[in-house]
Amino acid sequence: MTLKGKVALVTGSTSGIGLGIARALAGAGADVMLNGFGDAAVIETLRAGIAAAHGVRVGYNGADISRPAAIAAMVADTARTLGGVDIMVNNAGIQFTANVEDFPDEKWDQVIAVNLSGVFHGMKAVIPGMKAKGWGRIINIASAHGLVASAQKVAYVAAKHGVMGATKVAAIELANAGITVNAICPGWVLTPLVERQLKDRADKEGTTVEYQTHALVAEKQPMVQFTTPAQIGGLAVFLCSDAAATMTGVPLSIDGGWTAQ
Repeated sequence: MTLKGKVALVTGSTSGIGLGIARALAGAGADVMLNGFGDAAVIETLRAGIAAAHGVRVGYNGADISRPAAIAAMVADTARTLGGVDIMVNNAGIQFTANVEDFPDEKWDQVIAVNLSGVFHGMKAVIPGMKAKGWGRIINIASAHGLVASAQKVAYVAAKHGVMGATKVAAIELANAGITVNAICPGWVLTPLVERQLKDRADKEGTTVEYQTHALVAEKQPMVQFTTPAQIGGLAVFLCSDAAATMTGVPLSIDGGWTAQ
């Protein structure tokens, strides 16, 4: 399939899952607006590299997803520089772990602001333009934790469950507007951050990265295998295809069997 002529905005796409999705959408022909934090020179190298590799237009906007006005401005910037947003991928997210009674109030507020409110404001900003075109794809990156819980992740789990609820509501409202709204729910994903964590754990405990990988993944997943950002990107491209035109309001687990248990 081709997404040539479509414009995709992917939040949190300067690394990890978001970058994998951005590359996949560009590979299918979509023009892409990147978003996220990081070193300016590194981001420019990524931007230029994706554009050159796939022959598409690629922009960058550093909007802080915890700020509603910044999200609206980013959507307006995308429309101005690339065209109206056809594909919105709400991916930006942060994490913090602690028991409920020890969870800092400010960390709760931060996680909810980015992981849940950011999704709401992202959808709100792009829906009018998608309605005007009669076509749109909204893909919210939830998590296995949007379906099940783990200890010490109260804000993250609450936010991701909220993302699932918001996804279903938007899907119902937009069911006959040519717009689908779905959520991808990854399990363990091998991002650069996780790779560094595995190496640090191996060095600290005097074991191998392979041992730490098995221990980490097997704790939750029957399939002892990481998902890759590229695989999640492939799923996002499928959700933009005609084959998925009647798929809406659903959680799509890509989690090695985590939530099948």
